[in-house]
Amino acid sequence: MQNSQLSPDSLPQHIAIIMDGNGRWAKAQGKPRVFGHKNGVAAVRKTISTAAKLGIKAVTLFAFSSENWRRPEEEVGVLMELFISVLSTEVKKLHKNNLRLRIIGDKTRFSQRLQSKIADAEAMTAGNTGMVINIAANYGGKWDITEAMKVVGQQIQDGQLQASDVTEELIAQHLTMADLPDVDLLIRTSGECRISNFMLWQLAYAELYFTPVYWPEFGEEHLLDAVTWFVNRERRFGCTGEQIKALMNNS
Repeated sequence: MQNSQLSPDSLPQHIAIIMDGNGRWAKAQGKPRVFGHKNGVAAVRKTISTAAKLGIKAVTLFAFSSENWRRPEEEVGVLMELFISVLSTEVKKLHKNNLRLRIIGDKTRFSQRLQSKIADAEAMTAGNTGMVINIAANYGGKWDITEAMKVVGQQIQDGQLQASDVTEELIAQHLTMADLPDVDLLIRTSGECRISNFMLWQLAYAELYFTPVYWPEFGEEHLLDAVTWFVNRERRFGCTGEQIKALMNNS
């Protein structure tokens, strides 16, 4: 894997991916939707491997939203079983490669069996120092902010804080990924151009990359295309292009 444009200093620190298109990919082949979900696991492996080789610090994968419970019961059941199976088979490989796995989202709705598998997987990799892999499951950006505000609200009620003490930095400290940098690059597959209640706070200044490729077909070359596109973007963070150039020249 070589790309002269991808110097370490220009890479995104945190990549988030909405893994979309499993069902449509399967349907195009005359297969049931669950066939697409199962084949999407291979794309997850490729993406994690490629990102780790690039030296990305964190990858967050949107696996199951809090709205996905509305899908057919059979499909949800298959997804939960697939989640358990993948945790059982993949966590040792992640641990061997010094990667840290975290599941973010409201885990209370999952079965006790799945919650136990999640706890075991997170515990096994907790001490690893390599790339952090966040799997967003039963996750929603609104839920994330709401949970943070519940903590802040309780602190105000208990007299630990005044309302005037509440800042963006304080709220951010109570979000699910408070210890990681905000997302630099969001990738969504399948050609859909929306963020679907994903990491609403952390995507504030992310570059948004939409590709028509369905998730089961997403491979190393597609991730490299997205990262190459990212490094050629001018990130302004509210400033003008001239201000950014001046800051770069003075750094």
